[in-house]
Amino acid sequence: MVLGTFVLGVLLLIGLFFLGYSMVKIPAANTFATKQSNVYLYADGSQLARDGEVNRENVDLSQVSVDAQHAVLAAEDRDFYTESAVDPKAMLRAAWNTATGKGTQSGSTITQQYVKNYYLAQEQTVTRKVKEFFISIKLDRSESKDQILEGYLNTSYFGRNAYGIQAAAQAYYGMDAVDLDPARAAYLAALVNAPSEYDVVAHPENKASAVARWNYVLDGMVKKGWLSESKRAAMKFPMPKEQTVSTGMSGQRGYIVNAVNDYLIKNKIVDSDALEAGGYRITTTLQKSRQNAFVKAVDDKLMSKLSKNNKVDNYVRAGGASVDPKTGKVVAMYGGIDYVKQYTNGATRGDFQVGSTFKPFVFASAVDNGSTTQSGQTITPNTYYDGTNKRTVQGWSGGAYAPENEDEKSYGQITVRKATDLSVNSVYAQMAVDVGPSKVKQTAVDLGIPADTKDLQPYPSIALGTATASVLDMAEAYATLANHGKHGTYTMVDKITKDGTEEIKLPESKTTQAVSRQAADTTTSILQSVVDNGTATAAQAAGRPAAGKTGTAEEDTAAWFAGYTPDLSTVVSVMGQDPVTAAHKSLYGALGLERINGGGAPTEIWAQYTKDALKGTTASDFDLDLQAGAETVAPPTQNTATPGTGGQDNGGTTGENQDNGGTTDGGQDNGGTTDGSTTAGTTDGGTTDGSTTDGSTTAGTTTSGTDSGTTSGTDSGTSTGTTTDGTSTGTTAGTGDAGTTTGTTAGDGGGFGFVQ
Repeated sequence: MVLGTFVLGVLLLIGLFFLGYSMVKIPAANTFATKQSNVYLYADGSQLARDGEVNRENVDLSQVSVDAQHAVLAAEDRDFYTESAVDPKAMLRAAWNTATGKGTQSGSTITQQYVKNYYLAQEQTVTRKVKEFFISIKLDRSESKDQILEGYLNTSYFGRNAYGIQAAAQAYYGMDAVDLDPARAAYLAALVNAPSEYDVVAHPENKASAVARWNYVLDGMVKKGWLSESKRAAMKFPMPKEQTVSTGMSGQRGYIVNAVNDYLIKNKIVDSDALEAGGYRITTTLQKSRQNAFVKAVDDKLMSKLSKNNKVDNYVRAGGASVDPKTGKVVAMYGGIDYVKQYTNGATRGDFQVGSTFKPFVFASAVDNGSTTQSGQTITPNTYYDGTNKRTVQGWSGGAYAPENEDEKSYGQITVRKATDLSVNSVYAQMAVDVGPSKVKQTAVDLGIPADTKDLQPYPSIALGTATASVLDMAEAYATLANHGKHGTYTMVDKITKDGTEEIKLPESKTTQAVSRQAADTTTSILQSVVDNGTATAAQAAGRPAAGKTGTAEEDTAAWFAGYTPDLSTVVSVMGQDPVTAAHKSLYGALGLERINGGGAPTEIWAQYTKDALKGTTASDFDLDLQAGAETVAPPTQNTATPGTGGQDNGGTTGENQDNGGTTDGGQDNGGTTDGSTTAGTTDGGTTDGSTTDGSTTAGTTTSGTDSGTTSGTDSGTSTGTTTDGTSTGTTAGTGDAGTTTGTTAGDGGGFGFVQ
């Protein structure tokens, strides 16, 4: 019975095979003659862009270099010339791996892939796979292996709107397919696996994955005897050129179209195959007037000031993104000077350090988690920290870490608020340890920074902004702060329809409380101080209540400003990149300046854009619910304190000293007498009659027989000093700090080997 059942089953399978073989016919070629365009619209319905031009040039197999043929075989089907049209074992293995969660795999031979590309649609259905199976077998009997390989090379998609190996060779290297060498051929072969992801110019953050695939292809060529080991060992990755595209994608259009497509694919609204087929009408969230305002601001404050005769000016790139905090809608985006000239989108690329624009996330995490200093004091804007340059952080078990402040400047005891104004690395590295680097990372993720962001690691250095989040990611995170801690994932699409009628469902907007309102609002409070008194005073030109933070990447390869009003969160980054090699470059000397600070061009662009974008709307103040005691502003510096912690938070009593002018039994820190010195005010039995406004101190007298000293070039300015763009000079009468210091603090730049 068992034998009979087995024989019957085999006969049934054979019968089904012959039935399918006889029923399935080779259809007419699925050409792209009917391929439709996708239309992209601004939020008001006006047309933004239209794509759909097919870039393809068919060539004979003889017009494709042997190296290119071998590279594609090594990448996709190494036994193509010796195997049958289908590989049942590979198909079963792929089905098993997919079913068991080991990743989706096709298990298709080159013949099957060619059938899918040339004869069938791209949908992932059982019916299509059955047709593909039988057509492949029939095709293998009617066409030679060379004919099938030729067809495959001419129909495969390589990214950059390039269909076929000839179009790809021109798109990536400006050469014909017949001239492709093994290194370049291997990169093009790698692209077939993931055309969009492996374009290392469009997505430099994915270069490691692309290079790994490139190595896989070359190793396969060596294994099959198509490439010598000596030649393989000498090869270097062949960086492709930037994309040359039609003028229909010029200006900002190409950047926006690519960003919208990536958004649709990433959120599984429409897959890449469907987008390539076309027929979609996509209404974006971008507002035409604000988009134009962003472009004008970058042109006015940056691009118009560049000189072709200055080598460093040729490295300058810019990226910007603007988000409505209440809705999460991206209302404007700046990708670069022109998509036709600079292919990489400056708003979405994720390969430059964010610098000190990350520091607000550390403070927000401290408040949200109720964190304390090493001595147990609650962290508030008025908490004192030791701002000594290269001070080793306390309480970290992962090894010694002593970050350098900009220009190696030491600040002594300084409040969190003032340390934020001046972007003091030593303070924020210590705060990250006090909070817990893992908690800081989680807060950043909750605010909107992707968890897989490169170098977003739970170490003290996280506070200095070593992570390489994109401009758009940062705009989303700052929008969460502007929205009182409520986070909603950004969106770029308002509506999408297929063939003019079928409306595609968009994901529901979900809002979560990423951090408490007090944590977000208190962070806003200290960021307002950065605009009023710190490194971002240029943001005042927006003419609106504003909060924000400047930042600079290591070795000044990028300068940032991330800021917001109650109505708009906008981030601007100016980046340095070699136009030929795509390597990051320092911006020392750009625009004829010694350096580009976050408080310079990025903040100036932000201010002009924000002013124009909000023109005609009523300016509104921040409605803040602050952490207890945060309303009180402590004096910016303190004479003595325990290293690593510092002082007293909101005007209360610590030990025998008091921060904010109260009376104690044993003396007074600010405005009284300490160690035989007085900073300001009049002390009579421990009371104070001095005043501090905007970081300036009015000198006073003391009745208790103390001496007085003089300091030039202090951090926060004095009654005779001024603070502009983070540069402070001045004198203070009667400070308790010994010695004399002369110097300036310039913006937000980073010291050697550190980000700031």
